[in-house]
Amino acid sequence: MPLFQTIQFNETTKILIWQITESLEELLSKVVLKEKTQLRLNGMKSQMHQRAFLSVRMLIQEMGFTDHELHYDEFGKPYFDCHNYISITHSHDFAAIIISDETVGIDMELQREKILRIADKFVDTENSYLSLNSGTDNIADYIRELTIIWGAKEAIFKIRNEKGISFKDHIRIDAFSLDQNQTEASLHFNDLVIEFNVHYKEMKSDISGQNFTLVYAFEK
Repeated sequence: MPLFQTIQFNETTKILIWQITESLEELLSKVVLKEKTQLRLNGMKSQMHQRAFLSVRMLIQEMGFTDHELHYDEFGKPYFDCHNYISITHSHDFAAIIISDETVGIDMELQREKILRIADKFVDTENSYLSLNSGTDNIADYIRELTIIWGAKEAIFKIRNEKGISFKDHIRIDAFSLDQNQTEASLHFNDLVIEFNVHYKEMKSDISGQNFTLVYAFEK
């Protein structure tokens, strides 16, 4: 399938989203992999993971890069040889990348009830404004809010990528509205406070009909 969506955030930042409809064989026929990447692909046990991994390579090619130009540091953070920053995410039906001159992180998550069971592991200060704590019993909106918070914290963690960072204790997402598409956040870690701009967008899969949340963050 062609690109699902392209978001030109500003002159130097672009987001590409791929809906994964191709078979493993189709994707393999369309990408050129370096030996190290091929070995990594061969080691993946899940075909779903392999297809998502290859879909990311499709997106990179769409942006004019090749697999030979994409590298990973010792912590697994992707980077190019050039000045562009890149962040990668995939979830079930989708894969996405963000490429920018700015320091960025991206995450995409399926909206699902499972997040209710783990909320206390990553939510702290955010409880002050979440729907269920504000007198409403709308579980669907609560799930959407939690998914944005998780995605924002994941995107910020991808930017900093430092050992010891706790989603619950160190990353704070400011109050936001489901009717809008942005908020702010901060990381409090190692005696530093780092501010971020956070943007979020919901979309529905044409394959499964399920709802997903895309979140991306910029370090201020």
